[in-house]
Amino acid sequence: MRAEGLFPTNDLTGRVALVTGANHGIGAATAVALAQLGAAVLVSYLRLDDPPDPGIPDTYRRNRAGDATEVIERVRAAGGRVLPVEADLADPAVPARLFDIAERELGTVDILVNNASGWLADTFKPTALDRHGRTLRPVSAESFDAQFAVDARAGALLIAEFARRNVAARRGWGRVISLTSGGSDGFPEEVSYGAAKAALVNYTMAAAHELAAFGITANAVHPPVTDTGWVSEEVRAAVADDTHLLRVAAPEEVAEVIAFLAGESGRLVTGNVVQLR
Repeated sequence: MRAEGLFPTNDLTGRVALVTGANHGIGAATAVALAQLGAAVLVSYLRLDDPPDPGIPDTYRRNRAGDATEVIERVRAAGGRVLPVEADLADPAVPARLFDIAERELGTVDILVNNASGWLADTFKPTALDRHGRTLRPVSAESFDAQFAVDARAGALLIAEFARRNVAARRGWGRVISLTSGGSDGFPEEVSYGAAKAALVNYTMAAAHELAAFGITANAVHPPVTDTGWVSEEVRAAVADDTHLLRVAAPEEVAEVIAFLAGESGRLVTGNVVQLR
């Protein structure tokens, strides 16, 4: 005999999610996954015009340059509510504006997914290409600003807006989920990216402790190498040869974990960096 109510569900009907960097890749897959569970989703994105790079497939450039049309269609096909907003998170006024729009059109945000990134590859080494043949640039004020403005400062401001508004609305329930990469030993050849993500993890862990009393959990998800369009044959071969990198994941697989953390089943998981393999 099945015990009714033994396991919590991940039904997100009536919840509102804000997912950044959601025009492609993990962000888009997450928006669709949350919508399929019943959440209304604000999809934040920014079209980027990356220069060609011999080490990065053109698919990735096209994905980053695209709008949110495809993810909107996928969410609506699943019967979900979606609101696309193009905005540059490097502007410190944008986080508050995104929450204003979400509250006006969808309601108080219950789930924040910090997925957007100002990714670029920089290094301390005097070399022009990384181990995968991608273009490197030296660490500079510009490379620092590009990463920290989006990955660290915007993430912190988004969490701050989320906390203030969620608590003021007496929701008593909330989820903060931040995407990270690199690790405690740094991120060679993507040094500013790794450092900015480390800052975002620190903000997220602090939120887990400070907001627990308000029913809010906060976790970081560290995906494996995920094919969002940038995985070249060289990268795929490197993953196959590395015993620490077990395989290349699809964005939808990472989104499943994020959806778990966003739902009631993940209510006891907080203050963790969830390392995916």
